[in-house]
Amino acid sequence: MTTNPNLKALSEAGVSIWLDDLSRQRITSGNLAELITDQAVVGVTSNPTIFANALSNAADYTEKVRELAARGASVDDTVRELTTADVRDAADIFRNVFEQSGGVDGRVSLEVDPRLAHDTDRTVAEAVDLWKAVDRPNLMVKIPATVEGLPAITRVLAEGISVNVTLIFSVQRYRDVMDAFLAGLEQAKANGHDISEIASVASFFVSRVDTEIDKRLEKISGGEALRGKAAIANARLAYAAYEEVFAGERWKALEAAGAKAQRPLWASTGVKDPAYSDTRYVDELVAPNTVNTMPEATLKATADHADVRGDTVSGTAAASQQVFDDLAKAGIDLDDVFAVLEREGVEKFEKSWSELLDTVAQQLEQAK
Repeated sequence: MTTNPNLKALSEAGVSIWLDDLSRQRITSGNLAELITDQAVVGVTSNPTIFANALSNAADYTEKVRELAARGASVDDTVRELTTADVRDAADIFRNVFEQSGGVDGRVSLEVDPRLAHDTDRTVAEAVDLWKAVDRPNLMVKIPATVEGLPAITRVLAEGISVNVTLIFSVQRYRDVMDAFLAGLEQAKANGHDISEIASVASFFVSRVDTEIDKRLEKISGGEALRGKAAIANARLAYAAYEEVFAGERWKALEAAGAKAQRPLWASTGVKDPAYSDTRYVDELVAPNTVNTMPEATLKATADHADVRGDTVSGTAAASQQVFDDLAKAGIDLDDVFAVLEREGVEKFEKSWSELLDTVAQQLEQAK
C-alpha cells in the first residue's frame, strides 16, 4: 500500500494508521485518497475541534451554506448537514479499504454533540440519528467515556451501531469501557443483530497525560526524573488490560459468534512538549491489533524519521506499573489527574462546538 518504509513497518507490526483530521478540502482535492495509496492511512477520526477548524475556511463550504440558507436551515441543522456530508464522502473514499479489511479498517468517525457528554439518553438518540444521517456501514459514532457515556455506549452498540469510544484517560475507565462494549455486543446479539458487522475502538488519550503530570512534577523536588514517563506507561498498562479482557471467557463466547475485538486506539499522539521526540507516541506504542490516529504533522514525522522497531508494548506492564507507583510516591494524585483531564477534554470540545456554531451562524447570515 505504501513504499515508505516507516509506515510500512508500522502497518506490518499490526498498527492501523488513521488520520486525525477531516475537511472538505481534503476530500475534494484528492488528498484523502492519496493518503490511502501513498501513506498507508486506513481510517479517519474527527472531533468538534477538527470541524471547527475545517468550517472556518468558508470558501470550501460556500455553495452548500448558500443552499441551506435559501432553505431557511437553522444553525444546528446546517452544522449537521455539513459535517455528515464530509463524513459520508470520506466513508465512500475509504469503502474499498473497509471491504478489503473485512470491516476492520476503512472507518470514519463522527462525534456526538459534546454538550451531551453527561446525558445518556440524548447521547443515544443523537448517535442513532447520526448513524441514520450518514448511512454508511463504515461509520463509527464517537461517544465520550464519561460516567454517563458508559451506558450510552452499551445501548448504541446494542442497536448494531459501531462505536468509537473517546476521551479515555485512565486504565480503570478503560476497563469500564471494555465492560460496556462486551455488554453492548451481548445485547446486540440478543436483539438479533449480526455482531460480526459491529466494530469498535477505544480511544485512549496519550500526550495530554504527560502534559498534566509533567506540569505537576515541576512543583515537586526530584520530580524531573519522572517527566515524560507517565503517558506511555499509562497506555502500555491499558494494552495489558486489553490483553487480559480479550483473553477471557466472556469475550471468547462473543468471538465464537463472529464478534470483532474492540481495539485500543492511541489518540492525542501529537507531541506537545518540544523537548520530546515528535514520534515518541508512535515509536513507543507499537503493538498488534492497535490503531494510532495521527495529526498530519505526526504522520509526516513518522514517515520521515520514526524509529519503528517492532512491538514496544507487550511485556512492559510491570515496568509501567512501577512508573505509576513512583508517581504516587512522589505525591502525584493520579485520580485527580484523570478527573481533570476528562473535564478539560469535554470542556475543550464544547468550546470548539460553540465556535463551530458561531462560524456557521455568520456564514448563514452572509449567504442571505
